[in-house]
Amino acid sequence: MTRNQGYADKVASQYYPTERIVPLDDFFTDSRGEIQNLLLTPITSVARITSKRGTVRANHYHLTDWHYAFLESGEIYYFERPVGDQSIPNPVKIKPGVMFFTPPNVEHAMLFARDTVFFTFARNIRSHESHESDLVRVSFITDEVASRFLLTSETD
Repeated sequence: MTRNQGYADKVASQYYPTERIVPLDDFFTDSRGEIQNLLLTPITSVARITSKRGTVRANHYHLTDWHYAFLESGEIYYFERPVGDQSIPNPVKIKPGVMFFTPPNVEHAMLFARDTVFFTFARNIRSHESHESDLVRVSFITDEVASRFLLTSETD
């Protein structure tokens, strides 16, 4: 069993690892190029999302859904906290080539430090109606909080 498969098997059995960075397996490389399996688990929805520098996405939590997110290009500050917590958590800085996981019932937000392209792989069907009915909006990464982190990222 691969590291990625072990992580995905835990998620599939509703044991949600506390480590949010998902281990990725090694590339298969030959003269034609490379292949890297990102997930070895059933998924019902895949989305490609572009985001502009300085914008925020999510600021919500899912009642039953979970998702993996793979960063193709750009940079994301990923924030999460327990439902109802009022603190501003320290973010995890996500760089290209990294996959991270968000379980249900965890408030989360993404701040884009650069123009970004990422993919999500979700448990539930992600039609607009079904997605909206499964989430609860919160607003913990405000424009003020975002600008503070963006100023910090410019000095990194």
